[in-house]
Amino acid sequence: MTPQSEDFSAWYNEVVVKAQLVDRGPVRGTMVIRPYGYRIWELLQADLDRRIKEAGHDNACFPMFIPESYLRREAEHVEGFSPELAVVTVAGGKELEEPLVVRPTSETVIGEYMAKWIDSHRDLPLLLNQWANVVRWELRPRMFLRTTEFLWQEGHTAHIDEADAMRETEWALDTYAAVARELAAMPVVPGEKTAGERFAGAVRTYTIEGMMRDGRALQAGTSHYLGTNFAKAFNIQYQDEEGALQYAHTTSWGMSTRMIGGVIMTHGDDKGLVLPPRLAPYQVVIVPIGRKEQGEATAAEARRLGAAIKSMGIRVHVDDNRPQLSPGFKFNDWEMRGVPIRIEIGPRDLADGVGTLARRLPTAEGQGKETIPLARLPEELPQILADFQAFLLARAEAFRNEHTRAVDSWDDFGAQVSGGWALAFHCGRTECEDDIKADTAATPRCIPADGPAEQGDCVKCGRPSPYGKRLIFGKAY
Repeated sequence: MTPQSEDFSAWYNEVVVKAQLVDRGPVRGTMVIRPYGYRIWELLQADLDRRIKEAGHDNACFPMFIPESYLRREAEHVEGFSPELAVVTVAGGKELEEPLVVRPTSETVIGEYMAKWIDSHRDLPLLLNQWANVVRWELRPRMFLRTTEFLWQEGHTAHIDEADAMRETEWALDTYAAVARELAAMPVVPGEKTAGERFAGAVRTYTIEGMMRDGRALQAGTSHYLGTNFAKAFNIQYQDEEGALQYAHTTSWGMSTRMIGGVIMTHGDDKGLVLPPRLAPYQVVIVPIGRKEQGEATAAEARRLGAAIKSMGIRVHVDDNRPQLSPGFKFNDWEMRGVPIRIEIGPRDLADGVGTLARRLPTAEGQGKETIPLARLPEELPQILADFQAFLLARAEAFRNEHTRAVDSWDDFGAQVSGGWALAFHCGRTECEDDIKADTAATPRCIPADGPAEQGDCVKCGRPSPYGKRLIFGKAY
């Protein structure tokens, strides 16, 4: 496999295929998510779906074909998405009277039905969520990160006023940050986007930004306060307590399969994937070693141990059906596929009643491999997995901190964003953002929510910064 230090992009393209996460689809920019990769998505989806439902949202399903006229009702929205749209003009062998847009996002079609379903203030808030596929025509596709078709959830809500809508917007952002940290072990930074980076049609856009192991940023989830922009475009009105008609305040928020790409690039190394236990399809793999009678005995013990581990609620796989492959090949295979814990049982181990436990990465205490009594393994594994999950989060956080630095000069800015994040003051002007991007390929990732209060002048143009804190700048996926 190509080393990360030699060509990070090539490493990534190799690992997603060799680890059996995806295959390239028949249409440029599409992907076939293989079972191993889809299981990661299912684990993420199940946890996020639970959180969404517990907060009072209902899942619904809206059409993937949207009349083109719907998008044109919100001028900023259609302008922002026009370059990425896939449009159907012929169906059933006939040219359509009105072109249909293949869903790039659903604010417009859901707005149409919110207007039908909302009459009174008693109908609010309306809290909807959809799990769906969307299509955005990508010129430079990359598996999971930017593909023509991808999977996501999109929340869409309507509220009485700005205060309630902003609470929803912040709840979604906090939920995404929690999922990223707790499941993906990604230490994301939440914050607000600048005006130049806002979602098309939004009043405010918020994001969680993660640092990948090449120092680039990944936008891993976004939450948008849409104000009354879409309510006015689609006539989403309600009768208030005094009987007057008011426009609802709406929000939208989404997290997609690009999170899988984030997991790969946050934790992976030159051996392949490194999966956090909470998102690993197999948290533990048991590899029995031996031939003929000895092999049958170790395989039987591996199956018995696997059943005991499974009873602890751990996802376990016994690799006992590939006799044509050497143990060394299997070890490398599971390392490349990112399995957190591997247990090896050979004839001598069986005689001694022990197994060799191998972590995918040595922990902070230097633990890589250790011998553990087989009888103790099932009860000890939950804590071992929890410790490994925490270790990956701490490791990623340390890497991010080591590659983030406050800068005040333009020369220092350019050097810092070549391999990390720069904390810098910014004037907030879109023209200045464009100049920074043209000169360095870096963009303002967010105004960090927990950034300390500080005043200063724009690192590029020298104008005073209106934000009262430094912004995160970096190159991004």
